[in-house]
Amino acid sequence: MAKKFQSMDGNTAAAHNAYALTEMSCIYPITPSSPMAESMDDWASQGRKNVFGEVVKIAELQSEAGASGAVHGAAQGGTLATTFTASQGLLLMIPNIYKWVGENLPVVLHVAARSLASRSLNIFGDHEDVYAVRQTGIPMLSSHSVQEVMDLAGVAHLAAIKCQVPFVHFFDGFRTSHEVHKVEVFDTEKYKDLIDYEALEEFRKRSMNPHTNPVTRGANENDDIFFQTVEARNEHYAKVADVVADYMKKISEITGRDYKPFNYVGTPDAERVFVVMGSASEAGLEVVNDLVAKGEKVGMIKVHLYRPFSAKYLKAVLPTTVKRIAVLDRTKEGGASGEPLYLDVLGALAGSGIEIIGGRYGLGSHDTQPCHIKAVLDYLKEDEIKTGFTVGIDDDLTHTSLPVDTSYVINSDATSCLFWGLGSDGTVGANKNTIKIIGDNTDQYAQGYFAYDSKKAGGVTRSHLRFGKSPIHSTYYVNNADFISVSLDAYMFRYDVARGLKDGGTFLLNTTFDKDEIVKHMPNRLKKRLAQAHAKFYIINATKIALEIGMGRRTNTILQSAFFALNTQIMPLDTSVDLMKKFAKKSYGKKGDQIVQLNYAAIDAGKDGIVEVPVDPAWAELPSGELRTMTGDPYWDEYAGRINALEGYDMPVSTFAKFALDGSMQPNAAFKGHRATAAMVPDWNPDNCIQCGICSFVCPHATIRTFALTDEEVANAPQEFATVPAIGVKDKKLAFRVQTSPSNCVGCGLCVTECPGKKGEKALKMVPIHDKLDEDALADYLYKDTEYKTDLFPKNTIKGSQFLMPYFEVPGSCPGCGETPYYRLASQLFGKDMMIANATGCSSIYCGATPDTPFVTDKDGNGPAWANSLFEDNAEYGYGMALAQNYRMSTIYKTMEENMDSVAPELKAVFEKYLEAKGDKDAERALAPQIKELAAKEANEDVKALADADLVEKSVWIIGGDGWAYDIGYGGLDHVLANNVNVNVLVLDTEVYSNTGGQSSKSSQRASIAKFAAGGKTVAKKDLGQIAMTYGTAYVASVCMGANKMQTLKAFQEAESYDGPSLIIAYAPCAEHHIKGGLGIHQQVQRDAVDCGYVVLYRYDPRAEQHLTIDSKEPDYSKMKDFMMRETRFNQLVKLKGAEKADELFEEAKEDAARRYHRLVSLAKEDE
Repeated sequence: MAKKFQSMDGNTAAAHNAYALTEMSCIYPITPSSPMAESMDDWASQGRKNVFGEVVKIAELQSEAGASGAVHGAAQGGTLATTFTASQGLLLMIPNIYKWVGENLPVVLHVAARSLASRSLNIFGDHEDVYAVRQTGIPMLSSHSVQEVMDLAGVAHLAAIKCQVPFVHFFDGFRTSHEVHKVEVFDTEKYKDLIDYEALEEFRKRSMNPHTNPVTRGANENDDIFFQTVEARNEHYAKVADVVADYMKKISEITGRDYKPFNYVGTPDAERVFVVMGSASEAGLEVVNDLVAKGEKVGMIKVHLYRPFSAKYLKAVLPTTVKRIAVLDRTKEGGASGEPLYLDVLGALAGSGIEIIGGRYGLGSHDTQPCHIKAVLDYLKEDEIKTGFTVGIDDDLTHTSLPVDTSYVINSDATSCLFWGLGSDGTVGANKNTIKIIGDNTDQYAQGYFAYDSKKAGGVTRSHLRFGKSPIHSTYYVNNADFISVSLDAYMFRYDVARGLKDGGTFLLNTTFDKDEIVKHMPNRLKKRLAQAHAKFYIINATKIALEIGMGRRTNTILQSAFFALNTQIMPLDTSVDLMKKFAKKSYGKKGDQIVQLNYAAIDAGKDGIVEVPVDPAWAELPSGELRTMTGDPYWDEYAGRINALEGYDMPVSTFAKFALDGSMQPNAAFKGHRATAAMVPDWNPDNCIQCGICSFVCPHATIRTFALTDEEVANAPQEFATVPAIGVKDKKLAFRVQTSPSNCVGCGLCVTECPGKKGEKALKMVPIHDKLDEDALADYLYKDTEYKTDLFPKNTIKGSQFLMPYFEVPGSCPGCGETPYYRLASQLFGKDMMIANATGCSSIYCGATPDTPFVTDKDGNGPAWANSLFEDNAEYGYGMALAQNYRMSTIYKTMEENMDSVAPELKAVFEKYLEAKGDKDAERALAPQIKELAAKEANEDVKALADADLVEKSVWIIGGDGWAYDIGYGGLDHVLANNVNVNVLVLDTEVYSNTGGQSSKSSQRASIAKFAAGGKTVAKKDLGQIAMTYGTAYVASVCMGANKMQTLKAFQEAESYDGPSLIIAYAPCAEHHIKGGLGIHQQVQRDAVDCGYVVLYRYDPRAEQHLTIDSKEPDYSKMKDFMMRETRFNQLVKLKGAEKADELFEEAKEDAARRYHRLVSLAKEDE
């Protein structure tokens, strides 16, 4: 049979094999492992069969702990069960892993290995998580590349069956899980000849069954026998290494690729060897082959079978000539004498006479280049060597880092390409298609790896692509590029975009400037780089082309076509155009022929729209200044600004010890970013403005605001600007202005859409950003140096609330985000007193993307204190914060009460006022200075301590998404709501797991298609609000800002004022909904959602005589289907299931909504 090659990532390769050998898969999403489970769900919904001729049963659970428990139960029931996870998810599975091991159950767990959250969250790859389960005794198998995942994933399943033991199969998160590579696809039909059917039958016979095997399991044992029962497993597990080695031999015979528990690469007489596990071995292979060709006696040992760690198989491949070994660990185990793999090798080779040292590399996917591998081998030449070294960083603090020769590179016949993109602009997707076009349609090998920052959208992306005639093992960034493409011309001012361009390389820039203008606007640094590299320089106005042909802001297909036109050495242009159009039809055919034709037009325009700009050799002599302008703020200049400029790899360890030892971020940073990612921004026409404040009220990013300015503030501005007299201001002469921060605005257009204007003419319109950038200094002045007039209008009105300062600005969320308007509003109302516990998810990323925090402080230094713990424990985390605040305040009250009669009469009077105002933060704030002044004069030490105490109560908020509140964190949330502690819970309800890619949650509506519900969800949405009301002691509200802004405002203020637990469920349209018209119309979507009954507005207040108030009118359910059909998550159900089945689910969804509404009506009547 001819070999089949296909471009895919490591997650897909793992799922391909797992599906074949699995009967049931219990899943839960966590980055970067989620795509494995998504593929399983997709294939099951399509009816794909496993090797047993059955469709795999898929079950989504509420957490990783739940998934591990479910596969445990499935295995006890005699079913071959598989799950997938990473990082904290793996830690949640540890209790069950012990059970799998102890009960000899052949559960297989595929892990995209990832760092663990400690001082910060990092979603990228290292081995912290997998090392954390080594103590369970579960066998562990490591794959080092996408091809190895394809070849070895099945070994874990086969060995699990034969040995009757569970297995962990792991590979590096992102570097392997998300690297797209052309691989030879393993024919899973061959597993039919490799499965040990006798062992499988024995497993099934051992399974629990009241009819055939009525046994009792999970009993307790006492001190007299427990020790013996643990040791009794020894013989059972002793055979694992041999079984794995035998299956690896069989896989090697099938594939022609050599696999052993340990594989050696290098000279047979090597003297210096390093040991490594994971993707770095691919770069290591390049280095070893290069150095061996140069006559060096070096080698590398690749660890495939990590547990059980077999000294026998390690010694079998180790050359007898080896004198020194360096063991590389992708983790740090604080307090230990060395990292885990090092200690294993040290123990296995004890007494061999070989000098063995260990070191660390690549934590959190820190890029490991060939020069870093060479540095390790060079270190082994030194007279004195020691354990504990690091490589790839500059440790100027404890001096562990090895010196690196950065000029060392591996020569390759591959074409290396680097694409700079804007998050969500389609660059990454287009590049994945490019890999498939080349990899699947030529004899060339292809590889792609994608680097992202933490912004949800609008952040910088870098796609690292390679194409060549030889197999590609370069598991590291492209730092020596033949071709560089930049999709946003603003990047040339922010980043060193031409760094690493090869001599004679090609540079393509998407810009709205023409051939002559671009030379005038280009920074000297870019000109100098291009001239020094003797580069070919091309520009294309893909932005203009996209608008002209009706593609909006989507320039990705245009730039993809331009890439092929400039790289005909990879593929003839005619061929590439034909293949691009075939891919466009395949990708967009379901969306209609019009979309397909638009992409065809983009492909044709892209190849024809390229303009060459001559590179003047004299540019090489130009002076080039710094990319960044210093602000005088050390935190920004030395830390945050450098990270934002993508200089993190150049920053030494001491910088982080100075600024971020415990992971804390300083406020007031995000606004300084001025990322200028928008193509269009709003422009204010004062003649059409009614000064309503709606533009500011709906802005997801707090980048358009209303101001009332004194004459002095107007006069002190850095430039002249238009204003109009402020309307409705009594006894004050103030000028009104609506001001956008152009370079911070992301251009969603929501403010323009919602602007009511006058007589049909809006006060806002979108204009090119280049027309408004001259207002940046004005925006900085108005936003940061003028007084927010908080007393002009009532704070419980839209207009009044928008004269309040936002303590939340420029979050790293998607343009038009449906969540952040709620967050911003809460910060305006309560920000100076907010203490926030934020669940892991979208909101934790856009609030905590290092080094930018969107939170700010006021002139008094007050502002939100925000923290993230984990995903599952956020309610308890915030509850603990509230308990701590209660304790601290109680000590203050106690001090005042116990010393009331012994302090000065003036202080006693203030104490009485303070205690009477208990909980009134404004009153406490007003009294605090007087208390501090008088307390400092007292002799009593307890009273005197009040002079330094924080006397203002906090507003504790527990915030997260529906994945947290409805699923993984529901148990904790339920506990908090059942108690009487004063906390405010805000659930940002997008009805999907937005952060991990749009998986279904219990909040997802029936009939919605989502990842993990590929066939459409078949059960109703969980009604969290009505569940919470059953306690009768919690304030509960359902809000939908676009439908009723005043109701939203009122609910927030009522919730915060309630002395007890409150819950606000805020419906938030999301990019994962794929709304027709985009998120720029999300407020209209919210109005329509309430109008048709998809969402019901209400407030349940235990203080009120009428507890439940329904704030929306009786819905018109006949509009619901039309509402749902405007979102891809619903309209694709028709194509997936057919009109008849889809209509059944749509009708059931409508009935669900009607039941929810009528239950609310019934509850409301109970109070009458």
